[in-house]
Amino acid sequence: MLTPAGLLTNTDGVARTAWLMRHGCTKRELADAVTAGAVARLRRGVLALPDADPKLIIAARHGGALSCADALRHHGIWTLPRPDQKVHVWLGDSGRLHAHPQCKAFCTTHFSPGTARLGYAPVVVALIHAFRCLDREAFFAAYESAWNQRKISASDRRRIRKELPDSAGWMLDLARPDAQSGLESLLRFRLHLLGLTLESQVRIPGVGTVDFVIDRVILEVDGRENHAGAERRHNDLTRDAKSSVLGYETLRFDYAMVIYEWDRVVAAILAALARSMA
Repeated sequence: MLTPAGLLTNTDGVARTAWLMRHGCTKRELADAVTAGAVARLRRGVLALPDADPKLIIAARHGGALSCADALRHHGIWTLPRPDQKVHVWLGDSGRLHAHPQCKAFCTTHFSPGTARLGYAPVVVALIHAFRCLDREAFFAAYESAWNQRKISASDRRRIRKELPDSAGWMLDLARPDAQSGLESLLRFRLHLLGLTLESQVRIPGVGTVDFVIDRVILEVDGRENHAGAERRHNDLTRDAKSSVLGYETLRFDYAMVIYEWDRVVAAILAALARSMA
């Protein structure tokens, strides 16, 4: 027999009582589950598992779906590690806001086209809201991550372009579906703003595919998951040696350098470019 708690595991941990009743739960079963502590009543007509995502619970109390960076992370989209205590709630285009004790301190409300169901906002909606709330490079990295993972379709990308202001067009035009990590996206975005154009995912005969090439300089960006291991290190050094024979200089940057030491990264790139043109 399906229990209220069992059904809630299929809905991100929150649901309306009407949905639970349509799937076989009676009013008595719901009341008994609340009394027993198996589920929690968030407000009239909305129930949740006690251990559901706290931000998701706040969003449900507010009346909609959790959106923006928190929803993107839930969907596996790469986002910059910038903690945000705010709860970004999508209410669709005409949803009803429900005031609650945590509302003023935590909630940011988003109205945009669509019907907002409880739970996590879809990727396409979360990206639109991320553009409103995050800085431009954070949005760009998330957009490329979603595209690379095929979590946004061509119609989704058209919708994003339509709902974003015209001033965002250059970012959408710059975006590519083959960015292998958020760090690659950040590097290309930032260097573009400096007037530097990179070739991405370049195959060099005898070396393999490298992240970026500018003139005779190869740029490789290693995320935290790829930054360890003797075998990996040996392979990288071998590739660098082969590249050097072909006249390239290779610069490698890790997660910490791109995120926290950007000035040092820029200085190294500009110096290498100067040497390549000497």
